[in-house]
Amino acid sequence: MNRARGRQWALALVLAALAGCGRAPTSPSPQASFLVGTWTGTLSIERENEPVASGSTTWTFAVVPDTNQQTFRVTIQSQHPWLPIMTTVTSALTPSHMPPTNISTQGNYASPRGCTGNLLSVGTATTVRIDADFAGVDCPSLTSSTFDGHVTLTKVRG
Repeated sequence: MNRARGRQWALALVLAALAGCGRAPTSPSPQASFLVGTWTGTLSIERENEPVASGSTTWTFAVVPDTNQQTFRVTIQSQHPWLPIMTTVTSALTPSHMPPTNISTQGNYASPRGCTGNLLSVGTATTVRIDADFAGVDCPSLTSSTFDGHVTLTKVRG
C-alpha cells in the first residue's frame, strides 16, 4: 500500500471514530421488569348474599417510562360471569421493583350494568406468580354492588 493510500485509510478511521463523539455512550439497555408481559389466572368474587363465583382473567403489564420500573399500565380482561370486563388500570410495586414485592392495582371500568365501577387489588408479586386480594364497587345504586375476592395469576409470556 502506498503512503497516500495509507493516509486516506487512517483519515477515514479517525473520521469514523469522531462521528460518535458527542453522543451518549452505548450501554446495555436496562433489563425489562419481571412484571412486563401477560399473566393469566383466576378471579374469584364474593358479593353479599351471593355465592362465590370464579372466572378466568388475563392481565397484561406494560411499564410506565421513567418510573424505575415500579409503575405499570395494566390491561385487564375478565371472563368472570358477574364481572366480564376489559379495562386499563394502574399497578405499582413497593417498596422495590425487585421480586418478591408488594403490588397494588387500582382503577375504573365500564360495568356491564351500565355504570362506572372501581376496583382495588393488593397482594404480592414474584417472578412467576401474583397473589392478591381483589375488591371494588360496581354500581353503587344497585344492591350487592360491593364485592370482595381474590386473584391468582401466573406469567405466560414476557
